[in-house]
Amino acid sequence: MLLFFALGLLVHFVFFASIFDIYFTSPLVHGMTPQFTPLPPPARRLVLFVADGLRADALYELDENGNSRAPFIRNIIMHEGSWGISHTRVPTESRPGHVALIAGFYEDVSAVAKGWKENPVEFDSLFNESKYTWSWGSPDILPMFAKGAGGDHVYTYSYDSKRQDFGAQDATKLDMWVFDNVKDFFHHARNNQSLLSKINEEKIVFFLHLLGIDTNGHAHRPSSRDYKDNIKKVDDGVKEIVSVFNHFYGNDGKTTFIFTSDHGMTDWGSHGAGHPSETLTPLVTWGAGIKYPQRVSAQQFDDAFLKEWRLENWKRLDVNQADIAPLMTSLIGVPFPLNSVGILPVDYLNNTDLFKAESVFTNAVQILEQFKVKMTQKKEATLPFLFTPFKFQVIQDLVASLLTYPLSHFVGYLLVFTLGTEVLVLSFFYRYMLTIGLTAFAAWPFLTQLWTRAKVTSLSWTFFSLLLAVFPLMPVVGRKPDISLVMGAGLLVLLLSLYVVTSLTKRKDSFIKEELLVHLLQVLNTVLSMYVVYSTQRSLLRKQGLPLMNQIISWATLASSLIVPLLSSPALFQRLFSILLSLMSTYLLLSTGYEALFPLVLSCLMFVWINIEQETLQQSGVSCKQKLTSIQFSYNTDITQFRQLCLDDIRRAFFLVFFLVTAFFGTGNIASINSFDLASVYCFLTVFSPFMMGSLMMWKILIPFVLVMCAFEAVQLTTQLSSKSLFLIVLVISDIMALHFFFLVKDYGSWLDIGTSISHYVIVMSMTIFLVFLNGLAQLLTTKKLRLCGKPKSHLM
Repeated sequence: MLLFFALGLLVHFVFFASIFDIYFTSPLVHGMTPQFTPLPPPARRLVLFVADGLRADALYELDENGNSRAPFIRNIIMHEGSWGISHTRVPTESRPGHVALIAGFYEDVSAVAKGWKENPVEFDSLFNESKYTWSWGSPDILPMFAKGAGGDHVYTYSYDSKRQDFGAQDATKLDMWVFDNVKDFFHHARNNQSLLSKINEEKIVFFLHLLGIDTNGHAHRPSSRDYKDNIKKVDDGVKEIVSVFNHFYGNDGKTTFIFTSDHGMTDWGSHGAGHPSETLTPLVTWGAGIKYPQRVSAQQFDDAFLKEWRLENWKRLDVNQADIAPLMTSLIGVPFPLNSVGILPVDYLNNTDLFKAESVFTNAVQILEQFKVKMTQKKEATLPFLFTPFKFQVIQDLVASLLTYPLSHFVGYLLVFTLGTEVLVLSFFYRYMLTIGLTAFAAWPFLTQLWTRAKVTSLSWTFFSLLLAVFPLMPVVGRKPDISLVMGAGLLVLLLSLYVVTSLTKRKDSFIKEELLVHLLQVLNTVLSMYVVYSTQRSLLRKQGLPLMNQIISWATLASSLIVPLLSSPALFQRLFSILLSLMSTYLLLSTGYEALFPLVLSCLMFVWINIEQETLQQSGVSCKQKLTSIQFSYNTDITQFRQLCLDDIRRAFFLVFFLVTAFFGTGNIASINSFDLASVYCFLTVFSPFMMGSLMMWKILIPFVLVMCAFEAVQLTTQLSSKSLFLIVLVISDIMALHFFFLVKDYGSWLDIGTSISHYVIVMSMTIFLVFLNGLAQLLTTKKLRLCGKPKSHLM
């Protein structure tokens, strides 16, 4: 059996890894010949401003008084340059956005393994092709372009990463740091002959990365006064920097300025997916080689933005984000980035038709070079014998074997199983399918004899099934934070704890003191978690940052959440309740709204599930029915001898898979990238740390998963069934779902479509793999027993 599990696990790992080998290998190729326009460029230098996290509407719209938040930028639009919307692609994160802007391609998918922070492979960029580049800004953005640059001509100046604090009093200081350092740089250059000669060269780039708007958006939402005031300060800073450049270079008319953003931001302060608020970013250009404003009487666009922004009379020129890279290279006369897929937006250029034609031709040849290299690599890597036709006889033999079963039974079982599987698959696309499934679960006792045997248990099952069915209909977590709901969930946990502690005090066995001490410790932990959530929220609203004591309590709670349950009694319900209390304390710290109630309702349904499964066991004719109060978790118990698999066990396995999917999607935690809300981790840290924040949010997702697996351990124990047998059924159901998503994987369309199809397959394949490990974790949590002190004492349950 051990060999069987090992081989099965190996097969799943191979299938799991195959999707990464197919879709997550770098699309970048090397060996192309650099291409550049052979005509003199209009500009000697280029200044690129990237306001991280700035939405197009936030910059272009007028405030409630009819005034622009960025008067300098708006004056540029009306009197000096060209403007439009830059359409980004998912994932709308900082690294992919900057790579598209500066390198001209839509981020290498293999960069996900490095958290969007480092170059997975070397790639060419505007900075690399320039003679010199000076950049100021975030330490998360600047180093990746310096690493990819050949030679020593890209200079970076960044602040300490600890400044990127979502709980800081004033995030605009990040932008002020950039503006002040640029001014100091030019002041210093006047007294440094070597630096002065460099910045007077041609084909040079100045890059200002402005992170304050993004930080304020995450911390306070884009509708906040902090976010809007930051836009005004950035506008003032850009105005001052433009003045510095014009004064330093004597208004020589050889400087091009480009102002844009890497991505936008949702109303709830996140980004990463494909909502228009995330993908629509501003683009304003002026200076050497850029067309002056073009007055028009009418423009045709699918949106109503022009009227809302009162810019309907100024020609709007939209581009794809990657198109900005070839625009910048043509303006200063450097070779197009080798991996760029951007198409030169000639409507922005103020130059001769010959220059435009030469630039477009160079752009086309540069893209063609990539195609030639990719075609050569594909031919070299393709083995013809791998494409032999599939033998249809295999399918015919499979159908013939299935038809040997009685037709009525076969059709009935097939229809029910297919319907259930399709509901699970559709729930990945439509969360309300979980509501439909849970509603069907609620009616299940009334369609069997359970209603006549156990009315209270059946009603409890129906009630909690319907209550849990409400959650998939709720909005995605993080969009409407409500700390009062988190406090309410904490109070419900305390009331439930009070009931359990009261019942324990009425018992008279020898472990009463130790059990009470453990439960009282967990109650205290819940109270502390509620206090930390409340006080942290108040502190952040006052812009006082995360209190150190709150941070210590949060991390201590997280560290103890898997240890304290091991001190409780191994009795079935006491151990499960202890696990719930410990995990709920951590979950409260990671909650921002209604999702705090989710694991509590889910756990109540799990407790009822354990009871109702024992009722079905008696109904199926199993003679020995144990009392739940007498059942204990035991690591060495071997119950494989009790009975064999039956049809009811397939239903139990299906229930588990359905509850696991509900645990994933019940609150919308991983429906898409932007479902994650950084505010969930503010009790633990506010300084930006992608891997740490991602790990905390992943643990938040796994907590309901662990609760379901622990309940499943109890179901296996109470129904007297081998865990191996039932677990294999679960794996079969999961694999059938995975087969669905394997054929639904897309290699065409938008990144959102492709990424979503791949993520669905990865989630289901991960389920089959992690079920093995989480099953082991559930066994550890339910069967292991630690003692506070003294020797073990024997007792009777």
